[in-house]
Amino acid sequence: MKKIIVTIDGWSSCGKSTIAKQLAKSLGYVYIDSGAMYRAITLYFLRNHIDWTDPAAVEEALHHINLHFVYNTKSMNSEMYLNEENVEYMIRDMVVAEKVSEVATIAMVRTFAVAQQQKMGAEKGIVMDGRDIGTTVFPDAALKIFMTADIMTRVERRFKEMYEKNPNITLDEVKSNLEMRDYIDSNREVSPLRMAEDAILLDNTKLTMEEQLDIALKLVAKKL
Repeated sequence: MKKIIVTIDGWSSCGKSTIAKQLAKSLGYVYIDSGAMYRAITLYFLRNHIDWTDPAAVEEALHHINLHFVYNTKSMNSEMYLNEENVEYMIRDMVVAEKVSEVATIAMVRTFAVAQQQKMGAEKGIVMDGRDIGTTVFPDAALKIFMTADIMTRVERRFKEMYEKNPNITLDEVKSNLEMRDYIDSNREVSPLRMAEDAILLDNTKLTMEEQLDIALKLVAKKL
């Protein structure tokens, strides 16, 4: 059967990963979380005290970073490995969340990540979510979806996710972090967050997970 590449871009905490995982599972495709790659790079920089404003330091650090995904049969999720260490839990920490947009603006970092992402999609049959997947990584993807939801819906979703790991987190902190990330992602010079001209807008503010998956599956069926 014909296989395609499905890209899902959009704002922070609008459900990109959730629908991407569901869609990949339903189609028998590989799910790739591009954001996890940038988070893992950020984690490496933080751990090793890399000054990411220093191009030479960034270039040297990237030579020591190996990223890959391993499918966990128990959780049924692809988990991020940094230099053979499972860092899936650590990269979701607020400390990483506060810095990942800064790191993701660096041209060398994006070039490094995009090259790996394109290699992963060489055989098609993948669903990848992120900020610039439909515009930069796979501009010729058969199906591009752009996710959005109103800000408070996104804040509440993110808060529930973060609260499990950090009960001291507040709604205001989460809102500030999301607004900062949205601003940085959409205003960076390299591959800014924007909706591709041929992308389909999906606002899931009032949709259930089942409803948004149904919409996405119908969009894929049309392309196939």
